[in-house]
This record gives sequence, structure tokens and C-alpha cells, in this order.
Amino acid sequence: MLKKLDFYIIRKFLGTFVFAITLIIFIVVIFDLSEKIDNFIDNQASLRDILLVYYVNFIPYFINLFLPLFTFITVVFFTSRMALNTEIIAILSSGISFWRLLVPYLISAVLLSMVSIYLSNVVIPPANEKRLEFEYEFVRRPETIGGRNIHMQIRPGIFIYLDSYSERTLTGYRFTLEEISNGQLTYKLFADRIVYDGKAEHWTVVNYNERYINELEEKLSFGRELDTILPFTPHDFTQTLKDMETLNYRELNEFITNERLRGSEIVSFYEVEKHRRLAFPFSTLVLTVIGVALSSQKVRGGIGLHLGAGITLSFAFILFMQVTTTFATNGNLHPMLAVWIPNILFGLLGAYLLKIAPK
Repeated sequence: MLKKLDFYIIRKFLGTFVFAITLIIFIVVIFDLSEKIDNFIDNQASLRDILLVYYVNFIPYFINLFLPLFTFITVVFFTSRMALNTEIIAILSSGISFWRLLVPYLISAVLLSMVSIYLSNVVIPPANEKRLEFEYEFVRRPETIGGRNIHMQIRPGIFIYLDSYSERTLTGYRFTLEEISNGQLTYKLFADRIVYDGKAEHWTVVNYNERYINELEEKLSFGRELDTILPFTPHDFTQTLKDMETLNYRELNEFITNERLRGSEIVSFYEVEKHRRLAFPFSTLVLTVIGVALSSQKVRGGIGLHLGAGITLSFAFILFMQVTTTFATNGNLHPMLAVWIPNILFGLLGAYLLKIAPK
């Protein structure tokens, strides 16, 4: 059963966290507004849209982004104050073990981890959709991936190739479509250009030739222009990594399956995002354990020394996570392993610090 001491520590933990995260979000909003205010004015964004569309949907994203870091700083800060005021010594001297002292910390960390999982998979995806739509309209154009040497499997047995694609004119150049059945080529379409008609939602194939192949028989046809419906849209050629931030966990899994079927070269980015949504909240637990072990001892340097060491460790954790995810997206490291390696290594560090902590 939870006791008064547990509620005391939980109240300090969550109270300090809420104060710290509110303060940093306020600062981030001020800096973001000062950076983008010229774009807002130039593109005539209304004050209502800026506040209720952009910043209301901006805040959950940054709360979740800073949550593990500020959980760690919170633990280091208020635990150092308790150690400085000899509260930790009094608690341990009263017969409460160091491991029992960890219970309210872990309860608070689990609660914040659950909040992070809920934000990542329920709140943030639809909020990001609105935020990114606002940014694309009033701040900047989306940074797209693709445009040259596009190879893609759009359906089982149907493959396309584009030498290049222009997002501005919705035009693809040197286009090839192939249908393969039982390992045999059955149909091939080649065109100098394909142009998408957004109103009619169909493609116009320019300077084309078609080949119909039935074992030893082959039929050829040529033409100047042909309006046709093809099983893909311009969006398939202009993917943006920001799109994955608008998908919940189930949608992200389905998206990854489709991208793997198409042979996408950037599927590792999406897999990193999928595994990060579980590994990132778990890091809150890891950093909480390290924070308690690091700051529960009264030292000559006081809170400043603990905070300095804590901030150094937290930034080392973030840097290490960036390095491993880079190896996953640009190397051969498995995405799941890439996002969990920092948690595993820093978890071992936390276990070692707990072992040597004064009890």
C-alpha cells in the first residue's frame, strides 16, 4: 500500500515536472513565434488559426519530445534538494530501504511513460496532421523524398520506373510499367512522359508503345496520347518523412507493409519511427532510475553538481540515440535494435549506479 512518503515524493515528482515542462514549452513557443512571425504576416495567417490550429497542435508534440529529458532533470533536481536537506538520510534511517524508496519514483515514471505512449499514438498523429497542414500553407513547402530514378512495385507483379518526376507540373519522364505473372513478362508500357490530371484523376500517357506478350505471341501498339487510369497517384512519388508523424501505430504498420511491398528505399525511416514510439517512453523509466541513483547522495557540490552531471548524461543519451538511428537509416543496423540500444546500455548504467549508491 502507498504511504504518506510515497504521495509526498509523487507530488514532488509530478509537480516539479509539470512546472518544468510548462516553462520550457512557453519558452519554445516564444522562440518559435519570433522565428515564424514574418511567415505568418506575409501569408496572412489569422490570429485564431495561429493560436487554435497551429500552437494548440504544436504543444502535445513538444511535450512528448521533451518528456524523457525533463523527467530526468526533474528527478535530479528535487532528489538533490531532498538529499541536501538531509531528507534522504532521515528516510533511510527510519528503516525504509533504498529499494522501497524507489517505488514512488517508478510509479511516477510509469505514469509519465503511459502518457507518452498515449500522446505518441493517439493525440499527436491527428494533431500533427493539422499542424503540418498549417505549416505547409503558411510557413514552408513540404520537403519531399523521391523525384529521380524511381523504381516501385505498386501491386503484386506490377512494377513501374520513372527516370524523373516533377512535383510542380505533375509530370513523369521516361516511364515504364511492367506486369509479370509466374515469372514471365506479360505486358509492358513505355512512354516518354506521363502527366496527371488532378480534376479528372487520371494520367495522360504521351508518345507511348505497348507490348502484350502471350508466351511466343507478341502484340505491339503505338500512339501519340492516351488517357488512362493507372494504379498510383503523384503522392506515391513525393513522399515526405513528415507524413509518418500523422499516422497512429496501426496505420504506421500498414504503411510500412505497403512501402516494403513497393520496394521503398526509405522504409527504414518508418520502421525507426514505429519502434521509437515504444522505446522513447521506456527511456523515461531508465532515466528516472539513473536520476535517483545519481542524486540521492549528499555531496559537497550540492544541486549544481548533480544537475551538471544529469544534464551531461541526458544529452549523451540523446546523442547516442541519434547516432544509432543514423546507422539504422543509412547503414545496416536493424531499426528495432537501433532505438533500443540506448535504453539497454543506459539501463545497465542505471543498474550499476543503483548498486553502488549509498543505502
